[in-house]
Amino acid sequence: MSLTTKVLIALALGMAVGIAISVAQSPTLSALVPIVEPLGTLWINAIRMTVVPLVMGSIIVGVTSAPDTRTIGRIGTRALVFFLVVLVIAGTFAAVVTPPLMALIPLDPAAVASLRESGATAASAASESVKKIPTFAQWLTDLVPVNPVKAAADGAMLPLIVFSVFFGLAITRLTPDARDLMTRFFRGIADAALTLVRWVLDAAPIGVFALAVPLAAKLGLSAAGALIGYIVVTAVVLTVFSAVFLYPLAIIGGRVGLGDFARGAFPGQAVAFSARSSLAALPAMMESARSRLKLPEGITAFFLPLAASTFRVGGALGLTTGVVFIARLYGIDLAPAQMATIVLTVVLTTFSVPGIPAGSIIVMVPVLLAAGLPVAGMGILLGVDTIPDMFRTTANVTGDMVAAAVLGRGEEREGAATPPAS
Repeated sequence: MSLTTKVLIALALGMAVGIAISVAQSPTLSALVPIVEPLGTLWINAIRMTVVPLVMGSIIVGVTSAPDTRTIGRIGTRALVFFLVVLVIAGTFAAVVTPPLMALIPLDPAAVASLRESGATAASAASESVKKIPTFAQWLTDLVPVNPVKAAADGAMLPLIVFSVFFGLAITRLTPDARDLMTRFFRGIADAALTLVRWVLDAAPIGVFALAVPLAAKLGLSAAGALIGYIVVTAVVLTVFSAVFLYPLAIIGGRVGLGDFARGAFPGQAVAFSARSSLAALPAMMESARSRLKLPEGITAFFLPLAASTFRVGGALGLTTGVVFIARLYGIDLAPAQMATIVLTVVLTTFSVPGIPAGSIIVMVPVLLAAGLPVAGMGILLGVDTIPDMFRTTANVTGDMVAAAVLGRGEEREGAATPPAS
């Protein structure tokens, strides 16, 4: 049985066990949750333990092993264009599709009043998280870390990636002997981290099961009414966009078969769905890009860490859907100009979404302000964000793998068209 099949079975079994615990309301069964939950946390910690050495080593080796520095610039430029185009399409898709779907959700006035009250309370409780949202100027200046070691310790992946790229470029300017020594050193770090990743992924069925049980036990079947409608609409928008746009884009632009791409994307998707973290899914994505999709090393080592840290197609879809739901909840009709403002703000905001669970909801504040909607509505979504966040993160990882496939084929064509050095 393949690892993919084992993970899928573990996920389904964990959800079933968790729902059974929630429905049974048995103290004996409920006592299993605190026993199982630490195993899932341990597995996620093991994955995160590998991320910094894997990302730093892979990017430095990717930069130093590139035929020339123009390769890095070419991939980075194409990645930025790809990100912006896909994010605009995703935001526009959600802005067009979500309103008619939200209109189908029946809203009881008493339930709406209750939700607004709870939303204001939750938004107040989340104020500390909101205060931590960086301004664009702060986000831009933080790209260059004052202390790369502190950035690594804090898990600030984008500044660490910036440092790694420039450190790799500096290595290419050393004498041949010194450059070879440094490249072999960081290749050894990357290879050792990759071996560690494979060991951790072998335990994926246990980790995914242990994450799914407490998640399902907490959610159970308690959500109802308008919130269920929001959850369903969000899941539908994210799933449909993946099916009608992302997967065809991988097949056509990446020239990969549907089955091959689906099998290559699934390990990362399974981790993302359980852990709700794109960075936690990065090792699985890199492993699949190498072993299953056979993508160029520059894409695997340089582009995927960059994409996992910055490219949030699920965030573009989820943020837009959430804002439309809040507008309906407060009885506010959004004009076309407001919808355009929402899409533009969402596209720019997604680049600052932190790689943590519910990260998209936390950065929703500037989008709500841009649309002229009550910020307290964010608190409503915070309380029920677990399931939407699972779908958002899965869409993020799917978008990362699609981008890798498309840009990877472009790199292969570029390599084939480039004459060998004389």
